[in-house]
Amino acid sequence: MRLDKYLKISRLIKRRTVANEACDNGRVTLNGRVARASAEVKPGSFGNRETRVEVLTVQENVRKEAAADLFRYLPASEQETTSEESSEDVES
Repeated sequence: MRLDKYLKISRLIKRRTVANEACDNGRVTLNGRVARASAEVKPGSFGNRETRVEVLTVQENVRKEAAADLFRYLPASEQETTSEESSEDVES
């Protein structure tokens, strides 16, 4: 499934066009790399600079009540570790 469609279906982003723009502007990463809207989403991790989530499942159609079951938010401690690692890469 395309990344922009997954972001919309999982209700992480309200509209697919907004998800597409976020990807085009480099605000979404997939497994640590900046991802295009057309990137293929599979169970694994992705996130933007402020929110990090793990993809649990990929489905074409999901009811609003079940959308939260498609992903889980990663703990803040993992987010801090990731941002510390990326700042070390920039300084090197």
